[in-house]
Amino acid sequence: MTLHITGLYLGLTIILAIILGMRVGLYRGKTKVSIGDDGNQELALRVRHHGNLLETAALTLLAIGVLEINGTSATTLHALGVAYIVARILHPIGLKADSITHPLRTIGAMGSTLVMLISGLMAIGQYVGTLS
Repeated sequence: MTLHITGLYLGLTIILAIILGMRVGLYRGKTKVSIGDDGNQELALRVRHHGNLLETAALTLLAIGVLEINGTSATTLHALGVAYIVARILHPIGLKADSITHPLRTIGAMGSTLVMLISGLMAIGQYVGTLS
């Protein structure tokens, strides 16, 4: 059993997490803020960019992995994976301290949630399909 497709999106997510995490670390070094954000709005924003990715990554990739193990088509897996990665790239671009309504923030958040929901429902459906 292999998880090549899930592995691709896991790898891309890891690269994105490293980039976002480095932005936090470098800014911490620049501002000399070790813990928390010390009221620095830019640091708080960078922490949220990174944190928001990590809050969705594990469940989304786990669900995609379960779908892959259960034989979901490569096309469907890639559609979910691409949608997830694109959403997670758009979200930090649109996440601004001064605007809660930036369209890229909305697309990123809703896109990630939709991929999680679809993946979860598909996993439930695959289980239910084994009951008959």
